[in-house]
Amino acid sequence: MPDQRPTSDEYAPHQEMYVSLIAAPVIGTLRTQEAQIRALPELIAEEQASYRYHEKKWSVRQVLGHMADAERVYQYRALVLARGGDPDLKRWDPDGYVAEANFEQRTISDLANELLQVRKVTSLFFANLPPTAWSRGGTLNGKPLTVRALAFIAAGHFQRHMNTLHDRYGVARPEAPVLLPI
Repeated sequence: MPDQRPTSDEYAPHQEMYVSLIAAPVIGTLRTQEAQIRALPELIAEEQASYRYHEKKWSVRQVLGHMADAERVYQYRALVLARGGDPDLKRWDPDGYVAEANFEQRTISDLANELLQVRKVTSLFFANLPPTAWSRGGTLNGKPLTVRALAFIAAGHFQRHMNTLHDRYGVARPEAPVLLPI
């Protein structure tokens, strides 16, 4: 269920860095983050978009593009598990995906809009899952992974990168939005 945090046996130990950032209920967090994504074009100037805090780190644009790619991957994994598909999930290479993308040729507004659209689909997907789907699971690299954990990982991954954009790239934090019921 979305109002329960996953237990440590529902995800790999390294994913705790994402899960630990999120409080239940996760659906509310995913929706709140949509409002934060909407604010990104106002918080990141195009002149700042190519900035890297270290030569071997991604630019601001690449971080935003990566966030959208990762969201798709988490969403796909959750779909496969929720629908009873192959429980042996494959890993992906974030650096390889960024290297093959054209994020540096895109505007912050365009990248933020793509991330927002992907997040809206993620929010809708998780909001409409039947209760039985939340505990369905499989493995990723031999480690357990459940649908519930993937919702928290998606939200936590976003939050971790927002923290990095603030702490390492100097991007202002978006104001906490006021959410109205749907």
